[in-house]
Amino acid sequence: MITKNISRGLFVSSFFLTLFSGCNKMENTHLSYGAFVDNNGAEFRLLAPKAEKVYLVIFEKYTDKTGKEYLMNKTEEGVWHQRIENTGYGTLYGYRLEGEYPGNNPSVIVADPYSKAAVTQNTYSHVAKSLVINTSYDWEGDQWMAIDGRDLIIYEMHVRDMTAHSSAESKLPGSYRGLIDSAQKGGIAHLKDMGINAVQILPVQDFANVEVPYKDDTTPVYNTWNPYARNHWGYMTTFFFAPETYYATDGTNAPGEWNGTDGRAVKEFKDVVKALHREDIAVIMDVVYNHVSNYDFHPFKYIDREMYFRLDKEGNYIAHSGCGNDTQTEHPAMRQLILESVKYWMMEYHIDGFRFDLGNLIDAKTRDLIIAELKTINPNVIILAEPWGNGYDPSGFSDMGWASFNDQFRNGVKGQNPKDALGFIFGKWQGDNSRKSLRRFVTGSLRKSGGQYVETAHSVNYLESHDDHTFGDFIRIGTNQVKNGEPIKSREQNAQITGKQLAMNKLGALYLLTSQGITFIHQGQEWGRSKIIAKTDVPDTHVGQIDHNSYEKDNETNWLNWNEKDTNRELVDYYRGLIQLRKITSEFRNSTPEDFTFLPMANNVAVGYLLADKFLVYMNGDQEAPLKIALPKGDWKILVDEHRVKSDSDIIINHTLSIPPISGVILKKMD
Repeated sequence: MITKNISRGLFVSSFFLTLFSGCNKMENTHLSYGAFVDNNGAEFRLLAPKAEKVYLVIFEKYTDKTGKEYLMNKTEEGVWHQRIENTGYGTLYGYRLEGEYPGNNPSVIVADPYSKAAVTQNTYSHVAKSLVINTSYDWEGDQWMAIDGRDLIIYEMHVRDMTAHSSAESKLPGSYRGLIDSAQKGGIAHLKDMGINAVQILPVQDFANVEVPYKDDTTPVYNTWNPYARNHWGYMTTFFFAPETYYATDGTNAPGEWNGTDGRAVKEFKDVVKALHREDIAVIMDVVYNHVSNYDFHPFKYIDREMYFRLDKEGNYIAHSGCGNDTQTEHPAMRQLILESVKYWMMEYHIDGFRFDLGNLIDAKTRDLIIAELKTINPNVIILAEPWGNGYDPSGFSDMGWASFNDQFRNGVKGQNPKDALGFIFGKWQGDNSRKSLRRFVTGSLRKSGGQYVETAHSVNYLESHDDHTFGDFIRIGTNQVKNGEPIKSREQNAQITGKQLAMNKLGALYLLTSQGITFIHQGQEWGRSKIIAKTDVPDTHVGQIDHNSYEKDNETNWLNWNEKDTNRELVDYYRGLIQLRKITSEFRNSTPEDFTFLPMANNVAVGYLLADKFLVYMNGDQEAPLKIALPKGDWKILVDEHRVKSDSDIIINHTLSIPPISGVILKKMD
């Protein structure tokens, strides 16, 4: 039986609709391992084929270091299992493994790698206990969003950054609940205001957010690089089935304290997804399966290193990820965990899609299975890859049906670095780029035009992401307003976007939002956000400087200052207007290369085209010279110019047009 959701064009099998009903019995059946509750007790299952003995440890309190132990039974396949009567939701548990295998350390009690909720301590070892949680939830009819990839306007955001700053005026700053409180400047209210239809959330799978203390020679690793001893972005996953608890309403960052003691993060993150869906905003999770957190008591390390990690001949971790280890995604056990994890988040949390960190570190067979199995559940699932990691071949993802981030687009439009590799908006050609590149990017970077992609829906077009400089700071440095490495004298003056910088920000936005493919915007890009290292009690010698890699800073360096949105209202309005224009004008989303007629340009660094015989788009990257255009025959209405988006404009022109330096226009032919 196939059921159709008329309002969103969604097809889902009756089996998965049953899962959505919140039935606990059905909820537990689709995971191979973990804790499973019924009316009389709970069964626990763990895969550990090399262990000689495994003890299930039941704790009374989350602060306990030991608990009541039960020797588990082992199957021929290496699955340990034990049933405990009169045990259910709220139970805290872990496993202790014994045997000759080097990883099985009987002095360490590890949490369940299939934990649906985890109680974790704020230490770099990320001491954790698994919590048996009732995951039932009233979804009130909610289902996945169904959005054509070409229609996606994705906003990348961090849960805490959106509301943690005092300017957000949030009652629950930095939390899941705070994110969806509409009575504030930040969060969901801003997303609605801008017209965003999808969010990509930086990692919310439980991660190790505390790192090794700075310059402490009593620790296993001597930390000389991270004075904050934090991991703010979340790219150090520990539990692949549990939501991060620091963002729950009881979250704390106090050293040695515990997070997740009652499992409320499970419900609160579901509240986020449901609230976003009610506003027709899809939810994409940024997920990290290519490596795990480096310094903690990660279950993989103590259960079976050879099963979960890529190792060299001496048994050392291989680390192409740059994070201390690479997971062995090609191993059946790790592959099974990845597939069950992504399906769990789809079915249990109604997640619409995933962005896979360092996608090339996930083996090809696993990638094939990911998209095949997820599309069986939801044909409209959104699959995005960060296409680098131990080799770089983004075209391979497109062949598999995955979208990936188009760094050629990014580099061609803005440049590769702001010191000596500037792009179109600076009036330059970065690398091997040319006007031909600009034409290819705007038509969707298709392979038949020399690009990377089979379909335009596979090209994630972007100018900024959480990595590297913000687009605004790239322009600040590229125009020499800011000297890289020098402190900012006035934060307020630095934040304000005017003159040439405003023109560059607008031209980049115009190029981005009129190009075929997926549109991707990072939080604060719409007001030219600047990331300046905030002064704290941490001994950071770079305080006051522009930050290009703020992964470790849970402070005002990363938190969005919503006053800056008001400061740069003209740029915000420009982004909002372009988003609305793109949404109501299918030609900017669903055109083919044959719909484009490129026009000769007098200026060297400029591009102009007629789209579908009804829209004229001109973009002038020249820094000094205006672009003088003799318009094709007919009457044309100006929709966008260097100042604003004005879809209701009554200005009609039918002769020539002069486009100022560093600007663009969109004209619509009058019937």
